[in-house]
Amino acid sequence: MTVTRVSVPTETTAGDHTNAYLVGDPAVLVDPAEHTDGLDAAVADRDVGHVVITHAHADHVGAVAGYAAETGATVWARRGREDRFEAATGLAPDRTFAEGDRVGDLTVLDTPGHAPDHVAFECDGGIVSGDLAVAAGSVAVAAPEGDVRAYLVALRRLIARDPSRLFPGHGPVIDDPRAVLDYLYFHRLDRERLVERAVHNGADSVDAVVDAAYDRELGALRDLAAATVRAHLDKLAVEERVRFDPESGRVGPA
Repeated sequence: MTVTRVSVPTETTAGDHTNAYLVGDPAVLVDPAEHTDGLDAAVADRDVGHVVITHAHADHVGAVAGYAAETGATVWARRGREDRFEAATGLAPDRTFAEGDRVGDLTVLDTPGHAPDHVAFECDGGIVSGDLAVAAGSVAVAAPEGDVRAYLVALRRLIARDPSRLFPGHGPVIDDPRAVLDYLYFHRLDRERLVERAVHNGADSVDAVVDAAYDRELGALRDLAAATVRAHLDKLAVEERVRFDPESGRVGPA
């Protein structure tokens, strides 16, 4: 099966490009972030029958309406998330999908965590994984939208499926999915242990936990680190391992 990746310049905390994909025949266009000459040429070279997104973050949706109008393709959204899709794209979906549904040659997998509406798409060549995984570094799972519990489940789902390749939303294609997914899973658990340890060692605010849980100068990334810590604290509080007041940012041992 043909999977064509086109790297599209975008403004994103995950780098400066988002990957759009054309998969199968008729092609499914996944995550058209912006109009570019390269993506225009790739779309013109294929019979595009469907347009989908892995999730409705701004760096994945900028050209959904434009390419839908140009190609006449059917536009799909996650069932139950139609309002979120329309708010992000300016376009109401033609159809909706849920776990296990087929869109062209793709099968839908629910993979929330990075975002509440996040899905991945499985095909014969691997899995188009959106912002579930990256070849190097880690994925943002940040409050208020990020859900660490759901993200860990999503990673375990992909590990169990043992795909041959991952086609991520940012960066190069991942040819060793198991190693990358294992790294991301255990990296997230390591961060959780650091957050929990910081609280039990006396950190009593989100800022104090950030200072204790990160061993480097964060600079412009501090706000993202704080949002990540909040997402971890949400999980730990649900599990009654710490106390956390999201409004005040105060934390303490359970």
